[in-house]
Amino acid sequence: MQVEIWSDIICPWCYIGKRRFETALADFAPRKEVQVIWRSFELDPDAPRQRTGTLEEMLAQKYNVSLQEAAAMNARVTSVAAEDGLEYRLSGARPGNTFDAHRLLHFAASRQLGERAAERMMHGYFSESLPVGERAVLARLAPEFGIAESEALAMLESDAYSGDVRADEARAAKFGITVVPFFVFDEKSGISGAQPVQVFAEALQRALEDA
Repeated sequence: MQVEIWSDIICPWCYIGKRRFETALADFAPRKEVQVIWRSFELDPDAPRQRTGTLEEMLAQKYNVSLQEAAAMNARVTSVAAEDGLEYRLSGARPGNTFDAHRLLHFAASRQLGERAAERMMHGYFSESLPVGERAVLARLAPEFGIAESEALAMLESDAYSGDVRADEARAAKFGITVVPFFVFDEKSGISGAQPVQVFAEALQRALEDA
């Protein structure tokens, strides 16, 4: 069974969805038969590597709401994340362009380290306020998921894996995916959003039966 997951490193619901899917998968008896493939999706392809201002200011401008309303949005998702064991510190979040982060994810995946890389980068952004749009920051994280810092930086300074990221995004467009997280099971069925664990468990079971 193959499960493709489109997400972005700085998408708060993607990290929550990731954790909930992992919880469902952990209780899925034939979990060793499930191949999980992380696919790239950029929430804001035109973003600079590092934005100025706060996340609340960015959200207020993006959704045309007040700073207080943006802060309430962050508080809500932080509370939901905590229920799944994730500690969000969004007041200090430093959003930026994630294209390089996705290239590094593909590099890690080529060495069967994709899951570890995704977890480390998401934790870095949401819990440590790391600017994951900066190549030097990404490279410093790389040894924690099994890739030498110098090797990661050399890759990031090239254009390696750019085509892989674009291919993922083209595949998302083919499936009509416009929001993330999005989970596709054996190219037959899909789930949008950070659904409850039980929903993912049922989707895994249905995919097994269809297979």
